[in-house]
Amino acid sequence: MPTFAIGETDFLLDGAPFQVISGAMHYFRIHPGLWEDRLRTARQMGLNTIETYVPWNAHEPVRGEFSAEGDLDLGRFLDLVQAQGMHAIVRPGPYICAEWHNGGLPEWLIADPGIRVRSQDPRYLAEVERYLTRVYDIVRPRQIHRGGGVILVQIENEYGAYGSDKAYLRALTDLTRDAGIEVPLTTVDQPAGSMLDDGTLPDLHSTASFGSRAAERLAALRRHQQTGPLMCSEFWCGWFDSWGEPHHTTSAADSAAELETLLAAGASVNIYMVHGGTNFGYTAGANDKGVYRPIATSYDYDAPIAEDGTPTEKYWRFRDVIAAYAPVPEDLPAPRTPARVLEAPLVRAVALADAGLESWTRHETAPAATSFGSPRGYSRYAVAVPHGGALTVGEARDRAHVFLDGRPVGILDREAHDRVLTVPAAGELSILVEHLGGVNYGPRIGEAKGLIGPVRLDGEELHDWAVSPLELTADAVRAALAAHGTAVRPGVPVAGPVLLGGVFDADPSGDLHLDVSGWGSGAVWINGFALGRHSARGPQETLYVPAPVLRAGGNEILVLELRGAERPTVRFAEWPRLGPTEF
Repeated sequence: MPTFAIGETDFLLDGAPFQVISGAMHYFRIHPGLWEDRLRTARQMGLNTIETYVPWNAHEPVRGEFSAEGDLDLGRFLDLVQAQGMHAIVRPGPYICAEWHNGGLPEWLIADPGIRVRSQDPRYLAEVERYLTRVYDIVRPRQIHRGGGVILVQIENEYGAYGSDKAYLRALTDLTRDAGIEVPLTTVDQPAGSMLDDGTLPDLHSTASFGSRAAERLAALRRHQQTGPLMCSEFWCGWFDSWGEPHHTTSAADSAAELETLLAAGASVNIYMVHGGTNFGYTAGANDKGVYRPIATSYDYDAPIAEDGTPTEKYWRFRDVIAAYAPVPEDLPAPRTPARVLEAPLVRAVALADAGLESWTRHETAPAATSFGSPRGYSRYAVAVPHGGALTVGEARDRAHVFLDGRPVGILDREAHDRVLTVPAAGELSILVEHLGGVNYGPRIGEAKGLIGPVRLDGEELHDWAVSPLELTADAVRAALAAHGTAVRPGVPVAGPVLLGGVFDADPSGDLHLDVSGWGSGAVWINGFALGRHSARGPQETLYVPAPVLRAGGNEILVLELRGAERPTVRFAEWPRLGPTEF
């Protein structure tokens, strides 16, 4: 069987020096019907390895209910990597960051205030052991010396930026070895300050993360680790987008020059991302470094392989660089072709308040959403107010739409640090809270959603609340439209919050790009598949529709529109529009 090891200066494949030329590709951000296509395109660029994170909260959304099927079939994904003739690197966390909701940590875990995450806390480690054991049951038989493609497994993720608990890292390392993982183990941190020292152990191989000044950063890594192969295991060749910010791009020429520096130095590399994919459903994370910034649905990342799987200028420049250091396949990916342009009406609608989707419970004071339901999606609050005045909240997480007797009063937006709103009169106060991405980096990981802290009117706390989780799924929206929906007036703008439905003709012969310009904010499902959130704040003006989601004949589209839509129609654009690169 083949072997893979860490030598004095190089990785060793069957005893010979081997330069890892890898790209990050997350199976959970790609429709499983497209895994093989994306992997083939990555191989055609010249990669010999694919790296992926493993999102704990996707695999185990309910404690004790672990799934690795369908779009979470990690084993199938790793098998497809090997079938393309490439090796694999697995990064199972338990924390992954990845601009993913809560950095991959499950809500049921972080909702327990007695558990200290990312630490040697015995209760936390017990849950981690149960999770990693299931992951390693998939990875173990796929290690290279057992006939599979896995050559490296990472311990934790960027831990030096979070803490320096060596006992925690030791526990994860021992757990991993005890589970039968025998390939080399790595860690990754930025080569700055004490991060490299804090985030690893002597028997783990340190790698670095950066996107520029490659020679300088490799030198810092070598000062930290005197022997063994140099590796940038997160070579940032692009960046992610947040709602309300420009679409991030990086120079293809500059990124290619940095890649050239890495490979010329003999360093191994993992391009983050070679293909970003999409934050389908409610999976996007958020950052909060003083201002809360939820991540957009597109995770295109300005990667060499675009969100829709097509090669970009960066792809061809990287391929040319790689060709000077490694064999590059002769076969080439197809160029991007225009998608079908379609239009169809949305034909049924029901106001969200009339959809009957709540399951109300009563509380003396306004609780955080975590206490009465999942913090994904949305939550509803209702309370009687005896008079008008200044409504104040400790914090709205993340955007609270406020109504009085069914009429909109205003919005409390976390990004704007809104805390106060004027209520004009007495009546029934209803608050719909959007739970946007869970913070994925830093000390605010795992924070509660909903209304936080006392809710007061003119300084007096409001009592006797009715609250309900509102986890909108395609099944729930479809049922509400069937039971309560009425016909949409053609061409007439629609006020939100509202649920809308329609049908359009297409087939699975190619991807589509749903044009969401003219819509406010909300979420979209096609044939039950959750495309993700849309927002007029941009930057993206289209949502990616993978071809395998479509079916011949009638395709169902369901829309949650919170603000309102100037056109009650569905349009599909010829090309993706990810937004301006500056505002």
